[in-house]
Amino acid sequence: MLSSIAPFFIVEELGPSVAFYVRAGFDVRYTAPAQDPFFAIVGRDETRIFLKAITGDVLPLPNPIRHHWAPWDAFVSVEQPDTLAAEFAEANIAFHKELKNTDDGLRGFEVRDNDGYVLFFGRPASSHPLG
Repeated sequence: MLSSIAPFFIVEELGPSVAFYVRAGFDVRYTAPAQDPFFAIVGRDETRIFLKAITGDVLPLPNPIRHHWAPWDAFVSVEQPDTLAAEFAEANIAFHKELKNTDDGLRGFEVRDNDGYVLFFGRPASSHPLG
């Protein structure tokens, strides 16, 4: 089960962005306005991600584009990253970085959404002092 997250991502187009997260097992919890929505909340378990298309000149700006030392836009705490990685693989979700134990003492994997936002799904590795 995922624990908690609620980043607010500016997206280029709402429809394709929502579709990506739905394919990853998230459900649509809210869209607005009713006609031609530009804002949505998608969620899975206790997590939520806010998505908003602003205008054609306000584009997504993921952290990894701004600086290579900021490789993620969100850390999603997952008790069993191996199980979630298998689920994502079955759903044909491409991994930005495969499931592994990182040099930072974490176990998890990265996914990049269609707007370029990178989400790390993981937890402290059990062999690490934090785990």
